[in-house]
Formats: sequence, C-alpha cells, structure tokens
Amino acid sequence: MKRRTLLGGMSALSLAACTHAPPLAPAPPTAAATPRRGSALAHRLARQLDRGINFGNMLDAPTEGAWGLRVEESFLDLVGERGFTSAVRLPVRWSNHASTDAAARIDPAFFARVDHVVDSLLSRGCTVLLNMHHYRELDGGKPDAGEIPVDPSVVQPRFLAMWDQIAQRYAQRGERLIFEPYNEPHAALEPHWNRLLAAAVARIRISNPQRVLMVGPTMWNNALRLSELRLPEDENLIVTVHHYEPFDFTHQGAEWNEPRLPLGLDCCDARQLGRIVAPLEMARQWREQHGYPVVVGEFGAYGKAPAEARRRYLTAMRREMEQRQLPWMYWELAAGFGVYDPAARAFRSEVFEPLFRR
Repeated sequence: MKRRTLLGGMSALSLAACTHAPPLAPAPPTAAATPRRGSALAHRLARQLDRGINFGNMLDAPTEGAWGLRVEESFLDLVGERGFTSAVRLPVRWSNHASTDAAARIDPAFFARVDHVVDSLLSRGCTVLLNMHHYRELDGGKPDAGEIPVDPSVVQPRFLAMWDQIAQRYAQRGERLIFEPYNEPHAALEPHWNRLLAAAVARIRISNPQRVLMVGPTMWNNALRLSELRLPEDENLIVTVHHYEPFDFTHQGAEWNEPRLPLGLDCCDARQLGRIVAPLEMARQWREQHGYPVVVGEFGAYGKAPAEARRRYLTAMRREMEQRQLPWMYWELAAGFGVYDPAARAFRSEVFEPLFRR
C-alpha cells in the first residue's frame, strides 16, 4: 500500500527540515533542455515493462513480513513467461539492512535474499525493475516502526554508498534487469533531487556503463513535476511517473491517510475522468518533447473502493494509458491494492479483468 500522508487529493509537501548532509562531490552536469534522447535499448525495455506488476509491501517493508507479506514462491510462479505478466517492479528498503554509518554496508544475508528473488524472476523470463524504496530519512521524514535511525550527516552519503554496492552486485546480470535509483522523491529531498540523481547515475555507471535506469520527478514522481526534472547526460534512461488521481477515489478508506477519506465514492464521472487524463497527457507531451520513454510505474485503487467502481476506474486507466502508448505497472500484487488474493489464492476479478484480460 502507499504508506504516505497526503491531503486534499494532491501530495502534501512535508514541512520537515532538510537533511543536513555534508556537501557531495560535484555531480556531472545536467542538461536543462535534455539534448539527448532515449536510446533504442531504453525504449525497448520500457515496452517490456508494459502491463507489469509491483511486488509491493514485501521487501519494501522495514523487514520482510512486517507488513503481512513475504515474497512467496507461489507469487513468483504467477509471473514470467507462463504467468499473467512478464514484468515485475521489485521495491526494496535497502536502508534498514545496511550499517548506519556513511559506508552503509549492506547485510550479506539480505543481499542473498534479494539475489534469490531477482534471479528467480529473471529465470522465469521477467523484465525486472529493482529499486530503492522507503528510505524515509532521505526525504526528511521519520523512520518507520521497526526501522533504525541514522545520523542526518550520513543520510545522503549512505544513499550513494548503497548504490555503489547494489550496482556492483548485479553488474553481470543481463539487460532485463533495470535499476531505479529512488522511489518517489519528495519533501526535503525536492531541492536536491536533480543533483543527487546525477551523482547516483554517475556512481552506477562505474560498474554498469550501459544498464538502463529508471528515474522520475519529485512530488512522489508526479507528472506535474516533469518540467523540473533535469536528466543527466545519459541516453539509457526511462522516465517514470506515478498516478493515483482521483485521489479521493483511489485512496478512500486508506488507514494511513490523514484525514481518512470517506468510503462509497463512485467512479468515473466527467470530472474524475479529467483528473485521470490530465497527468497522462502531461506525460505523453513530455515524452514527445524530450524523446525519452515514459512508464507509469505505479497506479491503483485501494480495495475498500466499491468493486464495480474500481473496475470502471481501472478500465478507464488502462484505456487512457494505452491510447497514449504509456507502458504501465500496477500497484500491487497481493496487499490492499492487490490484483491477487493470497488467502483465497485467486485473482480479484475487479482488478484482474479490466487490466490483464486481453
């Protein structure tokens, strides 16, 4: 589930103070006008991510299982060449499995666990998007329950140190493994994101000179902030946006949202359809202007929405994304937004049918 606080249907920027990290080494220059265009490889892999699924609330929890889900072998068997999708986004909370100093040495046992999941997915023919998820202090937030806090001075250096290790660890995997440096930058990270992104890309390129990377704008990867995204001088990039509008519909009844949104809202009238279409059209126009592929890396409706309204919302989302040739990845497999009910061991028809039926 999307564990963040939002207000009034739009992302509320946190008032938390910026992280007081020491200055980083100068980042590579960024291009205000983005003179390069996405490579053929980036465009091809973006298409391979289409109709993908997020393995959310598993390895992105403070510890695997803390949010009620683990990466089960039965989940792995749902995807790949014989499954309902061949593209998986794998959110991982590396920050709680690394030393608290600037070196951020990642726990070998946790690395081995991620190895198993990544390699199992790749062996099934999946295209895999491996990211860094929920490093709360990087955004100026407080650690989640069960998460070890770190000194503010090492928050950003740890981010880069973890990517040094992740990039080296998976450098020999094939092209179907894509890296995503960070999920949904927001709040205190916003003024620093273009610089920090460029630094992360430069560090990854030391061991992975051609690896395709997925990057996104601030405000939780909101299409509204695409105009402020400054891409590094790199052609092997895919750009992502996340899209949960109309928010009062998609997050109705979500327990983590303050204030909690009321239940029973229907979808999709003309006003709601406008809120669905507008960010997607922004993403399409940005892609046409800049020449980089754009993927809708997250979207979804929480399971407390009325089932038939949820079906109509997902039908509209799929139609509008596909009309604009925007590949998409649904949030998520088996939790509150999930396409699959792990207790019943069956797909939820109101999610599966509008999205994954041909």
